[in-house]
Amino acid sequence: MTTAIVLAGGPPDEVAALETGAVNKAFVRVGGVTLVERTLRALRGAREIGRIIVVAPASVHAHAALSLADERRPDGERIGTSLHNGLSGLPPDAIALVSTSDLPVLTPASVDDFIEHARELDADVGYGCVERTVHEALFPQVPHTWARLREGTYCGGGLVAIKPRALSELERFIERLGAARKNPLRLASLFGLDVLARFAIGRLSVASAERRASQLLGAPVRAVISPYPETGVNVDRVSDVALAATLVTGD
Repeated sequence: MTTAIVLAGGPPDEVAALETGAVNKAFVRVGGVTLVERTLRALRGAREIGRIIVVAPASVHAHAALSLADERRPDGERIGTSLHNGLSGLPPDAIALVSTSDLPVLTPASVDDFIEHARELDADVGYGCVERTVHEALFPQVPHTWARLREGTYCGGGLVAIKPRALSELERFIERLGAARKNPLRLASLFGLDVLARFAIGRLSVASAERRASQLLGAPVRAVISPYPETGVNVDRVSDVALAATLVTGD
């Protein structure tokens, strides 16, 4: 069974301001249920998930939205600190699933598929992504920032598979990767000018990006391309909240 780490930390933002008392966007309700609880429901229903750890501000550890978690740990000022807190003490060579807390339509089936695919790839870091035609077949109304690669056009997802042994190399890189996640050119620039040039003309392959990332990290990195677009539907902007509410109506 895989341990899931749900990152529900961070300061309040424009999304959190929509709901009185929300410490951050994870605790904003969509269709009457907080984003973090919706994420936890999907993880708890997945057959591949055993233990669930939520990393969140200490002030909300008793919040009812976190009742499906097995353990609550404090967040940090930086995402690297929160990731360290979540992965601390886990078996170094076993894949842990790291999830954002703002995935309103995540499903147990999508979680199970992601973990199975990540295990097959057997990388130290498996970065989740979704191909555009797959996404638009189910969620054409949901906008994304897209990256055009040789094999297709992709967006980043909200799930990452990590072996804790790679944590020391990951902490600094994750900070930079997270800051660039919504900007394809900035993301590509992390990998070097040669990669940036190939990306700009749509000739960068997934395999080339994986090799460069592995070199930078000093550990195997692979793309986990999910056939489930719900892994890539998150809430980043105020406008996303109302959109997400239309997607969960009737669940």
